[in-house]
Amino acid sequence: MPFTPLHFGPGAAINALAPKHISFLSFCAANVLIDIEPLYFILNAQYPIHRFLHTYLGASIIIIATLALFVLARKLSRWLPNWFTWQSLSPAAVTFGAAAGCYSHVLLDSVMHTDIRPFAPFSDANPLLGIIAIDTLHSLCLVAGIAGLCLLYVRQGLGK
Repeated sequence: MPFTPLHFGPGAAINALAPKHISFLSFCAANVLIDIEPLYFILNAQYPIHRFLHTYLGASIIIIATLALFVLARKLSRWLPNWFTWQSLSPAAVTFGAAAGCYSHVLLDSVMHTDIRPFAPFSDANPLLGIIAIDTLHSLCLVAGIAGLCLLYVRQGLGK
C-alpha cells in the first residue's frame, strides 16, 4: 500500500464483525509499526525498502511488540489518557487485532510491491505479486472500510 491508512479498511471490516474480540486500535498500531521499516529505508535512500518486517516472521515479532507496548501502557495507565477506551481492551483482543493487522499488511503489500519476500528467510518467492490490479486492491480496501463503518454504525444503532 502506498499509504498505511489504506490497510485500515480491512481492519474496520474485521473489527465490525467481532468488535469485542479484535481490537481496531491494535490493528492500526501494528500496521504503523510495520511501516516504520520502509519509512526508514525511504528516508535513507536504500533499496529494498520492504525487508524483514514485511515477512510473516517479522510481522509475528510486531504482534509481540504491539502486545508488549499494550502491557507497558497498562502499567502506566494511571498517567495516560484513555483515548478510544484502550484501557478496557483485553490482551486477547489486542493480540488478535495485532495479528490481523500484521498478517493482512504483509498479504496486501505482497500483492503490489516487487521487493517483498513474505516467506523469507525460508523462500524468496512472492506468489501473490500482481495477482490482482493495484487499483482493484485499493478499491477493495476502501470498500472494506466503508462496509466496516456501516456495520459498526448499524450495530451501535441496534444497541441503543
